[in-house]
Amino acid sequence: MIALIMDATIPPFNPVVQETPSPVVSPQAGPPPPKQGVPKVVFFVAGGLFLVLLGFLVFKFVVPMLTKKPEVVTLTWWGLWEDDTNVASLITEYQTSHPNVTINYVKQSPQDYRERLTNALAQGRGPDIFRFHNTWVPMFKSELATVPTNVMTAGEFSQTFYPVAVSDLTSGTGFIGIPLEYDGLGLYINNQIFEASGKTVPATWDDLRQTAIELTVKDDQGIIQQAGAALGRTENVDHWQEILALMMLQNGVRMTNPTGKLAEDALDYFSVFSSVDGVWDETLPSSTTAFAGGKLAMYLAPSWRVFEIKAQNPNLDFKVVPVPQLPKQSSSEANVAYATYWVEGVWAKSPNADTAWDFLKFLATRESLQKMYTAAARTREFGEPYPRVDMQSLLVADPLAGAFVAQAGEAQSWYLASRTFDGPTGINSQISAYFEDAVNAVNEGGRSTKVLETAAAGVAQVLTQYGLTTTTTQAR
Repeated sequence: MIALIMDATIPPFNPVVQETPSPVVSPQAGPPPPKQGVPKVVFFVAGGLFLVLLGFLVFKFVVPMLTKKPEVVTLTWWGLWEDDTNVASLITEYQTSHPNVTINYVKQSPQDYRERLTNALAQGRGPDIFRFHNTWVPMFKSELATVPTNVMTAGEFSQTFYPVAVSDLTSGTGFIGIPLEYDGLGLYINNQIFEASGKTVPATWDDLRQTAIELTVKDDQGIIQQAGAALGRTENVDHWQEILALMMLQNGVRMTNPTGKLAEDALDYFSVFSSVDGVWDETLPSSTTAFAGGKLAMYLAPSWRVFEIKAQNPNLDFKVVPVPQLPKQSSSEANVAYATYWVEGVWAKSPNADTAWDFLKFLATRESLQKMYTAAARTREFGEPYPRVDMQSLLVADPLAGAFVAQAGEAQSWYLASRTFDGPTGINSQISAYFEDAVNAVNEGGRSTKVLETAAAGVAQVLTQYGLTTTTTQAR
């Protein structure tokens, strides 16, 4: 048996528990004070003050913004050609949706219009919106505001309107007008004369020349009784400027320097109808009067001449077709037509420019243009031809208006346009004078080479006067 022997020298295990000493409390001391905090009443007071301040700010600033009436705006719009009855319903419609806006439409007389407009702008009392011709851009570009991108972006503008308008109205980095109409040259055909002679409508200039010769009727003394075509002269051929420019552009002439064989051929061809073929001469009345009187088989003019012809002879049977083209050497050659039209612009110094542009955006919509067209068509044969590409199909079949929009996508323009009323110092008037001298000189036996050198020098001088260069102002 093994016995456990306790070593007397080793003390038995007896752990000692350490007790935490109790704090010494002074007999005079009370319990420890509670932790200090912000009284609740302070929060209530601060919250109340914040709500009062917030209510004050809402009442002072937010409520007036929500209840404040829009600023009253009055727009003055200078128009041409269209009576106020044709735009009144659209003005009323816009004013109804914009009760703070009043629009005053003022139909201007075309006589001295450009001078009156120039003076009004210079004196700081110009209209907010005004109509200008597509060839007037060099004369008014400093007075015209640029279409804001929130009204129409560059891409939207290019997709909406015909290429000639995109080219004509580009200035700097933007566009300086919105067209509400399109116009250009068309070939007017006397249906009775063509049907009586069994002729077909010419599609080329060669066909037109031959047809004009065959349809010209003279008496025993050689006096023209029925003219085949009104071409070749300046004194009694309405719109000779546009016709000559069309021929030159179709022939590839550089209008900024109208010299060389291409220009000479175009000038000689225009003159040949009078100087050689004798289908038109200086003894005849104006071409518009002759056509309205049933004494002219073919006549070139813009669409608005339809109204004048109908007024002179309501019973005249006629139609309008696209202008002739040069014979094509290949199917890839493009047709060329000629544009001459009016545009609405916003004065750069107008205090109401934003509202003016918004109103023009409204007018340029399909719906507004159709309403304007319908209103005008109540008192005449048709309204202003539509300027929008997506509205071409609405008019293209019309026997009077259709030819103009049918050619619009092919049209070019230049600073040769009649009846723009730009005054003696206007770009059209000055350039027309040089070409008029050239045509008259050729009809009197002068050589086109020489007379065009003089015309080209004059053209260069006029372009320089208006800050244009001879390298950037070809067909626009």
